Amino acid sequence: MLKKNGLEKRPHVVCIGGGTGLSVILRGLKNLPIDITAIVTVADDGGSSGRLRDQLQMPPPGDIRNVLIALADTEPLLASLLQHRFRSGGELDGHTLGNLMIAALQEITGDFTQAVKEMSHVLAVRGRVLPASEQDVTLVAEMSDGSIVKGESQIPKTGKKIRRVFLHPPDPKPLEEAVQAIERADGIVVGPGSLYTSILPNLLVKDMTETIRASQATKIYVCNVMTQQGETDDFSAYDHIRVIYDHVGEQLFETAIINNEVPPGSILNRYALNHQCMVLPDKGRIQQLGCQVIADNLLLYHSVIRHDAQRVSQHIYRLISDRMKRRQSG
Repeated sequence: MLKKNGLEKRPHVVCIGGGTGLSVILRGLKNLPIDITAIVTVADDGGSSGRLRDQLQMPPPGDIRNVLIALADTEPLLASLLQHRFRSGGELDGHTLGNLMIAALQEITGDFTQAVKEMSHVLAVRGRVLPASEQDVTLVAEMSDGSIVKGESQIPKTGKKIRRVFLHPPDPKPLEEAVQAIERADGIVVGPGSLYTSILPNLLVKDMTETIRASQATKIYVCNVMTQQGETDDFSAYDHIRVIYDHVGEQLFETAIINNEVPPGSILNRYALNHQCMVLPDKGRIQQLGCQVIADNLLLYHSVIRHDAQRVSQHIYRLISDRMKRRQSG
């Protein structure tokens, strides 16, 4: 921890994204001496989240649930319980218990953000979890052939290359607490996660990118390690950043953290069956965007490839701490 006015100051880190990728990184960051705010996409319209969104007119809780569990200081059994998905048929089929609990808390409190805060207390979450917006938004994509596809869950299924994505209605109002968190952040981390359906929906919320760009925080992009079928087929690390810049403008990130370890052939072959491959670490092209690059072995192997959360978190913490130290000494 760093000193501020003679007192210890924990760096405040804002993490922006959604889906599995953000949750993996947060599991590493929560063990470091930092204050975390996670800002999570609310564009999901599939599965349990989509059904609750339609039936209860609430923001989709699925990505929020995953992030809450990632940051929770609770028993593994409780985490498994909240992730339990009913498979017994009937109206509960496909719903997760955690989603239903967030929905219930919204009915009790009358407010989605307050419901997330109450769930955070129940789970002893290390940090804050905030939706990017409380408005009902739909993710829309224009495909390479000019066709329009509506809905986050539908976009990767078309088999067509995505030209751009946007939100409907355009410029949804951001959650004020999320904007304030970015304004006072020492570090802002975007990614990893689905490029078009988890990362960009956050950055397209009104004023979100402008607030990040105006912040004095260290701005870091953590790139995916594998491509995603229907979204980033054959993308390199440079391609991921290029797409973000094409949507929201240049020079948003100061540093990109990318994987440079090649997975074993047997694992690559298994991913190839799903038309996925390793994201190539084209460091030189990223540097041409004015972005510093940290390339490292960031892989962990389970049943699937995941980021090494501890190693990525250490890189993030060092980057933010070094900047804070330079400011104090300067």
